[in-house]
Amino acid sequence: MEDSSLYIMSAMYILAGIMHFVKPKVYLRIMPRYLPYHLPLVYLSGVFEIIFGALLLFPSTQVIGAWGIIAVLVGVFPANIHMLKTNKVKKQWYIIALWVRLPLQGFLIYWAWLYT
Repeated sequence: MEDSSLYIMSAMYILAGIMHFVKPKVYLRIMPRYLPYHLPLVYLSGVFEIIFGALLLFPSTQVIGAWGIIAVLVGVFPANIHMLKTNKVKKQWYIIALWVRLPLQGFLIYWAWLYT
């Protein structure tokens, strides 16, 4: 079971990283205004997600991959807060999803930490 969890996590981050290149506008919309170079940062975070997700697959690089994923999750946390603070969508389910996303980030960090 532990291996399947690792493969799921790896695939999740590799796919998320690829999506930064396929649909960059989605990620650009959540970038806090105070950060410069929005598009390069979107691409850079995508590259890191792909690399760290792939590093999880190999025992010799698994720890580096897990710590890298943790760093990425901590790094993008301000964007999650920014999304919540600047939300203009009035749909209740969307507002709930934005709030749920904050503690979910903690769970994702814990999940990656299990492989450090």
